[in-house]
Amino acid sequence: MQFPITDTHCDLLSYLVHVPNANPDRTEDIACAFPLLKKGGVKFQVCAIYTTVEPDSMQLAAKQAMKYKEILQAYQNNGIVQADGNFMRTIQQQDNIGLVAAIENAAGLAHESAPISDAFAHLDYLIQTTTRLAYISLTHHTENRFGGGNYSTGVGLKEDGKRILDYISGKKIPIDLSHTSDLLAAGILTHIDSNRLDIPVIASHSNFRSIWDHPRNLTDEFVQEIIRRKGIIGVNFLRAFLDVDHPERIFDHLLYAFEQGAENQICFGADFFYTKDFPDKSRFPFYFPIVENATKYPLVLEHLKDNLSTAQLAKLAFGNCSSFFGNLWD
Repeated sequence: MQFPITDTHCDLLSYLVHVPNANPDRTEDIACAFPLLKKGGVKFQVCAIYTTVEPDSMQLAAKQAMKYKEILQAYQNNGIVQADGNFMRTIQQQDNIGLVAAIENAAGLAHESAPISDAFAHLDYLIQTTTRLAYISLTHHTENRFGGGNYSTGVGLKEDGKRILDYISGKKIPIDLSHTSDLLAAGILTHIDSNRLDIPVIASHSNFRSIWDHPRNLTDEFVQEIIRRKGIIGVNFLRAFLDVDHPERIFDHLLYAFEQGAENQICFGADFFYTKDFPDKSRFPFYFPIVENATKYPLVLEHLKDNLSTAQLAKLAFGNCSSFFGNLWD
């Protein structure tokens, strides 16, 4: 059976803004190009607005939001649409690909010296420009004014991070743990609970540290927190976070989710991005051939047929993600 596919993270927008003559149809440039999504049966794709910690982070976020809007306008007659709650609830009947934007690194909301009020205003602008946000991650790899990134040590949730959480409470925008330090993730959960905030918790593109010991991967403690809070976990296809030597480790991560009781949380969060100009050549190849682009999702599901039931495969392919966002969005 051919299932529709949902994916909770790609960096198409960053590619389109930063690379000269970039095009969402250019399959030789980026593994989530539209023709590859279509061939792989992808019906829902989250496109991250990604920025690093730099003085022009707000402008870069705004450019990516506008690029997202332009894509929808340019491709509205070619099968690319804005995803909403009804789209997610009827995803098995959809012929189009539904997109939604997200914030990867809240540095895009406000640079390090901007007043916190600017972060709130810029967040409102980004929502207005993109229609809705699938989630917000407070950090990327490094520390910023909001907290500690996954490669920082001893840095948790900062005061400005608390204020962002307070501001998004009740706005139906999940908080993403995929790039947090462990201290930041713990701080986020504590602040949500102690202040009774209405914020869903997810990991949009993270694997499992018990399978591959890497700070980008989730500890079992945070896996259980996401399960308890009825969030979702998108498994990442990057070689660095799977196992740098063993391609089959992707299946170990996926099956581990079921072993941990995350049957209703697990989905795909492949993290496809433009890699051609990446300075660290040790990262190449970024993806194993079995998960090298968006055409590969059906092959991953086919490989798991002996381990998972048809119902479990459907949950992984689309069911968990579509249920989560279908229930969250009006």
